[in-house]
Amino acid sequence: MNPSISAKNRLIFALDVPNQKEAENYVRALGDTVGWFKIGLELFIKEGPDVLKLVKQNSSASIFLDLKLHDIPATVRSALRSAATHGVRLITVHGSDGAPILQTANEVKDLGLEVLAVTVLTSVSEAELKVLGYEESLSLRQLVLDRAKVAKESGCAGVVCSGEEVALIKRECGKDFKAVVPGIRPLWAEVKKDDQSRIVTPKEAISGGADLIVVGRPIRDAEEPRLAALKIIDEMESTHIA
Repeated sequence: MNPSISAKNRLIFALDVPNQKEAENYVRALGDTVGWFKIGLELFIKEGPDVLKLVKQNSSASIFLDLKLHDIPATVRSALRSAATHGVRLITVHGSDGAPILQTANEVKDLGLEVLAVTVLTSVSEAELKVLGYEESLSLRQLVLDRAKVAKESGCAGVVCSGEEVALIKRECGKDFKAVVPGIRPLWAEVKKDDQSRIVTPKEAISGGADLIVVGRPIRDAEEPRLAALKIIDEMESTHIA
């Protein structure tokens, strides 16, 4: 982790909304407060690259395109190059299919786009691994670490992992290997019908070594989203960074 990064620039707000109109409301409200906007499948499929232009034109934040690309290497390679033309700085690729797909990250390093491998979704719990066909002896932490190591060896800039695994990944893969942590739940936030299994607070994520944290519903559902974002930034600023 780079301790010189400001708390603001560690905060990614998830624009998990259904259309550009709602996205614009949050971009205008939070554009100078958060360091990043994450654009995922729902919004990108609905609005396409226009929503990327919206963010660039109405905020100083960087763009994290979270599409979790999962296809043959040639298709992923072409998709990454297309994303780079839109000024995206971070993009995700599923880390479950090994080096051939993850090595496509090397194709766009010179274009200013960094590729993150998604290790195991934070909605997946330890108990589900057996149902998914993994051996009982394989722990979720070990699976995440194994995928992180392959991602690093393949040329990815980092991984998306839960706060429960971030310290392990930093220890095994090095401080310069980025760790982006979703599933953030501040103690004061009430999230209804939560589908996340492996959650941590902003303080726990940062103290464990997270470079960036992704926060959606705790900010989006707050009565005053900007104040909620500032509260999370304050929590990160007061946290000791190892």
